[in-house]
Amino acid sequence: MSKADIGLIGLAVMGQNLVMNMNDHGHTVAVFNRTTSKVDDFLNDAAKGSNVIGTHSIEELVATLKTPRRVMLMVKAGEVVDKFIDMVVPHLEEGDIVIDGGNSLYTDSERRVKALAEKGLRYIGAGVSGGEEGARTGPSIMPGGNKEAWEFVKPIFQDISAKVDGGAPCCEWVGNGGAGHYVKMVHNGIEYGDMQLICEAYQLLKSAGFSNDEMHEIFKKWNTGVLDSFLTEITTDILGYKEEDGTHLVDKILDTAGQKGTGKWTGINALDLGMPLTLIGEAVFARCLSAQKGQRVIASKVLVGPGTTFSGDKQELVDSLEQALYASKIISYAQGYMLLREASEVYGWDLDFGAIALMWRGGCIIRSVFLGNIKDAFVKNPDLENLLMDDFFTNAIHQAQEGWRKTVIKAVELGVPTPCFSTALSFYDGYRTEVLPANLLQAQRDYFGAHTYERLDKPRGEFFHTNWTGKGGNVSSSTYDV
Repeated sequence: MSKADIGLIGLAVMGQNLVMNMNDHGHTVAVFNRTTSKVDDFLNDAAKGSNVIGTHSIEELVATLKTPRRVMLMVKAGEVVDKFIDMVVPHLEEGDIVIDGGNSLYTDSERRVKALAEKGLRYIGAGVSGGEEGARTGPSIMPGGNKEAWEFVKPIFQDISAKVDGGAPCCEWVGNGGAGHYVKMVHNGIEYGDMQLICEAYQLLKSAGFSNDEMHEIFKKWNTGVLDSFLTEITTDILGYKEEDGTHLVDKILDTAGQKGTGKWTGINALDLGMPLTLIGEAVFARCLSAQKGQRVIASKVLVGPGTTFSGDKQELVDSLEQALYASKIISYAQGYMLLREASEVYGWDLDFGAIALMWRGGCIIRSVFLGNIKDAFVKNPDLENLLMDDFFTNAIHQAQEGWRKTVIKAVELGVPTPCFSTALSFYDGYRTEVLPANLLQAQRDYFGAHTYERLDKPRGEFFHTNWTGKGGNVSSSTYDV
């Protein structure tokens, strides 16, 4: 007899915590894991005394499910997802639903929606954010794919998701195809930027002579103001964490950062769509540079910097840094939403930007207090092209600008790398500049490649070529690429 509301495959920590979250909300879950002993271990430990049903084969798992059957995969993205889909599909019937809750590339989700639809099956690609704790207590969930499947998954997902603003679930339908995983990808890209910005603030404070205990207090105070966020909160905890001998653990961690690819995917897609996602790009490259540890050790003994030490007003530095973090974070989200807007148009998703801000308002890694302001901005003007043009963010960045510039200048003076602070400021100055030097760039392109240019004194869409040397001829390139 069918008795489970949903089946879940993959009992790593995220999978286990989602199962227990569903169980807590009255949903009966059947579970399976490729290493079947994990099923028994789970039932005898975290799931002991629960309504979770353990199974030891996919056939057994599917047999326990109510129709339409809902099977959720919490496995490694890529080939592993495809392999499990191939294993599950033969046991499913028309109208059944496969859900991928991993960090899949959105184009894979696009492909899977179409492939399963041809078999009469429905597919949902759901980005899940919040880490282990979020999965257990309330994550942010970003579902997309086959819209017909949403009504059968919605009660479960909205029950287990984080709640904000008086009970609104941080989970809503995102769009067709790969929209859900795309929004999760951009979320992760913004996460890369937020983390790098915090690390740059940390390094600048450290270079100015602040101790871990002092930095702990600084971040603790910042978390009560405009920088209130999950990442500020955990940074406070990390800087305050000490081992049994009283020493700080953070100082003993090797300075080489890992990555799973979602930030890189965001940057690549931004390049594909022609969107200037400079901050996230620099955050990814900062991780790449950190991985060059051996080279950096050698270079540190050969290459010299300014050789100066901080001698200014420490509190002024802290206040400027707070402004720089806030302004740069605004730029990061503004760029992320520029990408979402372009993707929505190019891929035909009709994304609800205010709803996305609400989904990110709680449960997820980038949750922060000012996401509420982002939601308000898009509710007020759904056609808003850039967050910087909303009154709230225009005023915020104007007020933070002085400290932001002081921070970048101070970092340059001290020789402290701040790629994300710096590129955020450069983007801001570029975005607010009416005339950029691309006129010279287009002249260069036309000079060496006859790529043509437009003129200020002629209508847009008319292209011209100049024989700059008198020897190049008058034939222009057949294509014109901005």
